Formats: sequence, C-alpha cells, structure tokens
Amino acid sequence: MALDGCGQLCKCILILFNILFALVGFAMFGLGLWLRLSSQTRGFFNVDLNTQAFVIGVSVLIVLGAVILLVAVFGDYGACNENRTALGVFSCLLAILAGVEIVAGVLAYVRSDKVGEQLAEFYMTVYAQYVNKQDPSLTVTLSMFHNVLHCCGVVGALDLLVRKTCPDTSFLETLRLPACPTVILNLFESKAPLVMGLFLGTAAMLIFALVCSTLLSKEIQRSQSSPPPYILLSSSTVLSHPNPNQDPVFTPLPVIPVADAL
Repeated sequence: MALDGCGQLCKCILILFNILFALVGFAMFGLGLWLRLSSQTRGFFNVDLNTQAFVIGVSVLIVLGAVILLVAVFGDYGACNENRTALGVFSCLLAILAGVEIVAGVLAYVRSDKVGEQLAEFYMTVYAQYVNKQDPSLTVTLSMFHNVLHCCGVVGALDLLVRKTCPDTSFLETLRLPACPTVILNLFESKAPLVMGLFLGTAAMLIFALVCSTLLSKEIQRSQSSPPPYILLSSSTVLSHPNPNQDPVFTPLPVIPVADAL
C-alpha cells in the first residue's frame, strides 16, 4: 500500500541516513581491521605493556564500526522494503547507540584529562611505529590525526620524520603547526564542553533517525490495515420492470473491489 507524504519523507530520510551511516561504519571497521591485522601492529595484541591505549583504540574502531554497519543494514532494508520487523531491530540498536553516545559525551567531559591522556598515548604509539616501520595503515592513521587536529608529529613543523603525513599548507602556515600530543591534551582540557557537544550532537542525529523510523513503522502499519478501495461499475441503481402492471423497482448494483473489476 502507498504511504502518505509523511511516510514517504521519513522513508527517504532513513535511506539517505543509513547510506551515510554505512560508509562511516565501513571506514571505521576497515581501518580497525587494517591496524589489527597489519604485520607491524599485530604484536601489540600479544602484550599489554605500554600499548594498552593502542589496543583499546583499535578494538573500539572494529566493534563500533561493525555495529554501525549492522544498524545501517537493518535500517536500509526496513526502509526500502517497508518491513516493520527490520525497522524495529533498527530502532532498538539505534537507541542503544544513542545511549552510548550520551554516556561517552558525559564521560569525556567529566574525565577529560584521562581521555586526553589515553588518546595522546594512542597517537604516540602510532607515531613511534610509523617512524620505525612506515606501515601503510599507520600512514593513513597519522594523516587522519594530522589533518583533523591540524598538527604535525611530536615536535611540530620541525618533525621531518612524519612531514609527508602532515597537512599540506603554505610554508609559513607549516611553521606554525603545533605538536599533536599537546593539541590533544589541550583539546580535552580547555575544550571539554565542545567535545561533549560533539557527542551529544551525534546522539541527537541518532534520535532524529529513531523518530523517523518510528513514524515510518506506524505509517506502514496504518497503510496495511486500511481497507481496499471500492468502485461502482456504472450507476448506483438500475431501473427494472419485472411486471408491466407493477410500478418500476430500483435495484442496487453490486459493489466490487477494484482488483476484481480489473
């Protein structure tokens, strides 16, 4: 059955949302697996000395990326096929993710110093291994850090060991690039409310998608429970003369469904 305007709008929003969601999940899951299975970083998972932050970071990438991919699959399947069961699973998983985002945002604000230290330690581990081995997976990870945080290495612009992974800027701007560990610590110390806002903003988008999923599910239920339309073949009545000596009798024509008429 056809959906009304609200149902169609929610369906389009969910399809677009889950396509973007799947791309994000695939990127996180792929990068996590790449770091986990790389010949240069595989040994980190066999020891727990000075690499705990790296192991935790890679594990979070893999698990969170897999969960996001799963959520996107259920969401797109439910929206495209108007399947209420898939939308129900999608809504439950989305609610869990939104709750995790809210908790993570609060923890990032309350324990900003600890989170900053862990992330800085993760960066230092990646940096040290890149300098020694220059594995492609570490190159991608360092480039993401440098371009997102607009920093370069552990000593700033003078760090020639990782210069090719730093932001591509002019010469004067390159000289002003700060060291990444300092940027990470300052980010969580001085801009903890901003970090929490990013987490809460992401949770708000997930809740918006959850509302759209709920509305679409209700529209699907309403459209499936509505009766089929009926039509009349011609006039609602027909004039018949069963007996010339009697008055004319008006007999109603039968009403049949559209499908039977076609």
